[in-house]
Amino acid sequence: MMPGRGDATGAGSAQDHRKQEPARRLAVLISGRGSNLKALIDACADGRVNGRIVLVISNRPQAPGLAYARDAGIPHAVINHRQYADREAFDRALGDTLDEHQPDLIVLAGFMRVLTPGFVARFADRMVNIHPSLLPDFRGLDTHARALAAGVEHHGASVHFVTAELDGGPVIIQVRVPVRPGDSPETLAARVQAAEHRLYPAAVGLICSGRIHASGDTLWCDGKPMQQPLLLDPAPESTQPCAGTT
Repeated sequence: MMPGRGDATGAGSAQDHRKQEPARRLAVLISGRGSNLKALIDACADGRVNGRIVLVISNRPQAPGLAYARDAGIPHAVINHRQYADREAFDRALGDTLDEHQPDLIVLAGFMRVLTPGFVARFADRMVNIHPSLLPDFRGLDTHARALAAGVEHHGASVHFVTAELDGGPVIIQVRVPVRPGDSPETLAARVQAAEHRLYPAAVGLICSGRIHASGDTLWCDGKPMQQPLLLDPAPESTQPCAGTT
């Protein structure tokens, strides 16, 4: 499915619907550079996402991405996982901090922690993640090297709601990136990451507009169950209708 290929009426209706929705409260979790956080900050600032980032949390005190939150004046916190006895204790502290800020959506943006089933259940249907592959292909780590070893023609990235199954939640939208002759894992990763910076704002924008939501393993778009993920095309993120979901 190619969002952005509906007629002009559909795109206009999406914009009107988005304006009627109050801005969603977003919490972003990071562990490293925060480049997808920066893409989301920019998208919120210029109106492509009808949301407001109310909190950024890192599990690593020295995460460079925290600078983006500081520069944008966004409240931010460090919850160092090394200071907790186990995953359950860390996840409880993380969840309690999130609840203090009452986010409508939790956005994992390079958050390098496997979340416990209890944490996932606590925030069911309101937590999304971005993964550098065309899920369900290449779940887990080292996706770029594995894609090259498999000889695929297209690689890419996916945004999905988080469930207890690692990289297994329902996929909202994907972007395809061609694999070029002579690609290394590093060159392929760089192109995929550039595509992620368009993909994540598009996905979060669709959720913040109220057009997409999750109910367990089912995704709904404009009141209809989605049969397959959307595909991002070059159309502006803010005008993409959920086309072809019937």
